[in-house]
Amino acid sequence: MDRIYYIGLDIHKKMIVYCVKRFDGLLVKQGTVAAERKSLLSWLSEIPSNWIGGMEATMFTGWVYDFLKPHAVELKVAHPEMLKAITVAKKKNDRDDAEKITDLIRIGLLPECYMAPEELREVRRILRYRNMIVRTTSKMKNKVSGLLMEMGVTYDKRRLHGKRYFNTLLERVEDVSESVKNLLKLSRNGIEMFEAVQKKLLKALKENELIRERVQRLMSIPGVGEVLALTWVLEIGKHTRFSSSRQVISYCGLCSAQHESAGNQRRGPISKKRNKHLQTMLIEAAKLAPYWNYQLATVHAKELARGNRNKATLAVSRKLVKYMLAVDTRNSDFAPLQQAV
Repeated sequence: MDRIYYIGLDIHKKMIVYCVKRFDGLLVKQGTVAAERKSLLSWLSEIPSNWIGGMEATMFTGWVYDFLKPHAVELKVAHPEMLKAITVAKKKNDRDDAEKITDLIRIGLLPECYMAPEELREVRRILRYRNMIVRTTSKMKNKVSGLLMEMGVTYDKRRLHGKRYFNTLLERVEDVSESVKNLLKLSRNGIEMFEAVQKKLLKALKENELIRERVQRLMSIPGVGEVLALTWVLEIGKHTRFSSSRQVISYCGLCSAQHESAGNQRRGPISKKRNKHLQTMLIEAAKLAPYWNYQLATVHAKELARGNRNKATLAVSRKLVKYMLAVDTRNSDFAPLQQAV
């Protein structure tokens, strides 16, 4: 059997620092390579053919992972929050970082994180771009409201962003300078453009063959819309990587951080170590879902009776997670309990 080598990669925008070691820890090679596909292909011919590699998850990791994976025996991605061996070190440089990653792989202690398949990451990128467009649209709408308030214009906030009402409003307003009117028109044009783009992206996502059936099953849950279903599918990926609903709830950031020492345990606020995309969508969905699902309405009412509206919203979002996980696990549509008469 050929000898296995271990390679740690510290990835940056323009360069990649690497370290190659044998199974016994003997340093074989260290150096840098340009963060380009052509340079990496040349570098692959200079290193041993049988190797296990690891890298820290960064915004540059995806394409490097996809490019190198076919050439490695195994390739792992480390969770950046859990690489404390690097972040708390007194001496920190790229060469040491790559060597520490190599050693963590070699002794089996690399804190590995889930790496979604390339085709799923491609679709997820579209969804996240669509969500960015929606946030930008909201900022533009707030700016329109702000400009009108600055000029002392009264308006119906529920109808403000309707095309007909907005045009009528611009025609009848008085004592508003032309510069402000031009800004309002530009903002309105931007809003219309962004809304058209996000609708087009959302339609493409719903029709994607890779995820369409799973999304439709999730939407069989009353209170789960297309955006939440898409976010769940593309952010969770394989649901089998979670052994229980508690792990999924923690991953979604719907539980508080735990601190325990010397037998004393205390709970902090909602943990910030979470998938922020899922957390945002679940919280927003939990505010509306009780209107469409009587079971969720019961959960919300029970928690609300204790006097905390935010905890009631969290309780509904946790229940939504359990429902969606159950649909994924059973691979069938949601079957609600019969409502008592």
